[in-house]
Amino acid sequence: MWRVYVIALAVIVIDQVTKWLIVTNMELGERISLIESFFYLTSHRNSGAAWGILQGQMTFFYIITIIVIGFIIFYIQKYAKESMLLGTALAFVLGGAIGNFIDRLFRKEVVDFFDIYIGTYNYPIFNIADSALVVGVIIIFIYTFIDERNKKKEQAK
Repeated sequence: MWRVYVIALAVIVIDQVTKWLIVTNMELGERISLIESFFYLTSHRNSGAAWGILQGQMTFFYIITIIVIGFIIFYIQKYAKESMLLGTALAFVLGGAIGNFIDRLFRKEVVDFFDIYIGTYNYPIFNIADSALVVGVIIIFIYTFIDERNKKKEQAK
């Protein structure tokens, strides 16, 4: 069980250190090319949610994030013992949620910096916490698919 919280803590630390590096070493809007025409570090701030929706709705984000964190901790306590895969997924989601919550709480905006272009499409700029959230949700989908398949196999027996 404690491993789940260590993973979440690692996500939070990596997220906050990378954001601190961006804030202290790059001007807002500054861009560094890592792979030309594909991958950049761009110092960006977001006062909304994914893709910039709900700009400036900090009170809403505080309430929703606290509720989400509570549910995640409940699910970790109840279900993470059964499956390390599910525990890992929930750890990524918890770490990502807390990482962005820290930004909203102390900066009143989220620091984003990964900037990816796919052809002419500029994917919304994101950070480590966002990545952890996405990875965690994908793992939850995989876990759910595997779990449902296993239940059907058991019912067939």
